[in-house]
Amino acid sequence: MHYSEYLKLDKILEAQFLESSKKQKPAHDEMLFIIIHQVYELWFKQILFELESIRTIFKKEIVDDQELGVIVSRISRCNKILKLLVDQVSIIETMTPSAFLEFRDLLNPASGFQSLQFRKLETILGLKLEDRSQIERKFFNSRLKPNEQAELNKALSEKSLKELVNSWLSRLELIDTKGFSFWKNFKQTVDIMLKNDSNTIKNNKTLNDIEKDIEIKNLESIKSSFNVLFNQDEYEKADFSLSRRSMLAALFITTYQDYPLMHLPYKIISSLLEMDEWITKWRYAHALMVKRMLGQRIGTGGSSGHEYLRKTAEKHVLFADFFKLNTFLIPKSKRPELPKEIQELLGYHYQVSKR
Repeated sequence: MHYSEYLKLDKILEAQFLESSKKQKPAHDEMLFIIIHQVYELWFKQILFELESIRTIFKKEIVDDQELGVIVSRISRCNKILKLLVDQVSIIETMTPSAFLEFRDLLNPASGFQSLQFRKLETILGLKLEDRSQIERKFFNSRLKPNEQAELNKALSEKSLKELVNSWLSRLELIDTKGFSFWKNFKQTVDIMLKNDSNTIKNNKTLNDIEKDIEIKNLESIKSSFNVLFNQDEYEKADFSLSRRSMLAALFITTYQDYPLMHLPYKIISSLLEMDEWITKWRYAHALMVKRMLGQRIGTGGSSGHEYLRKTAEKHVLFADFFKLNTFLIPKSKRPELPKEIQELLGYHYQVSKR
């Protein structure tokens, strides 16, 4: 096996054709522009490869504990790649706006709207068509080739990673087990905590009446947030994509993350949060780069350019419910103490031989 044959370097390294050269006016920076986007697509392919393997594991009725480490490892790999994609924006920014304008008009109407792999990545993670803006729905697959449209529609018809994670969390026996009701104990703890906070505000001599009213209103807002979780009807009215049982399971995992059996489930939640962060950072970095290059010009795909990209970065938070978990966290010192048998269930016990 030869190095170049194995990597098919003849195809890869000969896949850069400058449109400006065809016009007998070669633009030097078009080579950089092409390679940057080809590299993006290669990394998108790797991320999709990892996500498909993760979905395959989560599709099982029973997810083996030993596979949780595999899931964490592969999500972490995706996050490393996404970080690289964010850093890669700084490379394309070495190209000046005037250098880009030398060949930009030759690209019309090609645009990022036509990246099938990025559309699939968003869809597989859990971004639904109805979650997209009107202009996104307009361009969602209209700029794709027929075979690409079919591939994207297939991805839309399958369960997303977010849906599979929701199903996995809802099946975890973590909330009520062996006579212990985590939710009942947690609610009692929260009620006591909020009552103590209210008394502290009322008895605080450093605050005047207006300041006390403001603090009490803030506390009432916090209490209302907790009541959403305490009440199934209120939860269904709220803006959650995960089921209430899944949120409770995620809250349990996060609250008791220091117990050995909770390490990997918590790592999955935190890694998915990190993935969301990196995708958002990449969207923002891309939006700022477009603003730097084009100002207020319309994008080659027909969108409003920077403004469109900025809005999608703000709108598309894929695992928003996991971000909301922090709203419901309480100090570790005040969390309900687990019964001894549950503590043993969540821990590792090694037999130490006596010599």
